[in-house]
Amino acid sequence: MKNYIKRNIDHFKFTNTWFNDTAKPQWEKLISQIKPKKILEIGSYEGASTCYLIQKLAQENSIEIHCIDAWNIEMGDDTDYKHYGSNVDMSAVESRFRQNTKLAIEKVSKKVDFFIHKGFSDDQLVKLLSSGKKNYFDFIYVDGSHLGPDVLCDAVLGFRLLKINGVMAFDDYLWPAANKSLTRIPKLAIDSFINLYSEKINIFNAPLYQIYIKKISD
Repeated sequence: MKNYIKRNIDHFKFTNTWFNDTAKPQWEKLISQIKPKKILEIGSYEGASTCYLIQKLAQENSIEIHCIDAWNIEMGDDTDYKHYGSNVDMSAVESRFRQNTKLAIEKVSKKVDFFIHKGFSDDQLVKLLSSGKKNYFDFIYVDGSHLGPDVLCDAVLGFRLLKINGVMAFDDYLWPAANKSLTRIPKLAIDSFINLYSEKINIFNAPLYQIYIKKISD
């Protein structure tokens, strides 16, 4: 197991700075441009991206955020869950997520309607659809299981939840496949989704490690 130094960023408890170092610079432009009010996050881990969205958006407008995560390392063969190895104490990760997001909500001036959907993403996404959330979300962030079939499932179900002109962001598009089958990384699934839905989406932006699409029709 790799050793990660615990870091406090504005008193948040994160065990790594990946989001702030890699994704945040891209999101500063993206989120300022689309200004989503209804957000779905698939894969939340310790809540770094969740806290960023809360603090970025809820100083000016009320927002609604739904977070899906199983916080369970026993996810089939996906032992590289969130890059951090198979010996991560996921109950501690979940606890940090809840503490971090609570702190983020306390720091902002506008209302945050916050929903945690604990469970595997396929089950939780179907539940959201059955509850009437089709074409509901402005922004969906896909960063859960990295197994190709799971990523494709998240993309297809997430697309149904995304409203017209909404944006879906895929993380780890270029996650390296060293010693892994191509079905065990996100890229093949994301490429397949983009090809299959090419008449219904536009590539919104394509930074090096993430890829963003905009839904233009159902």
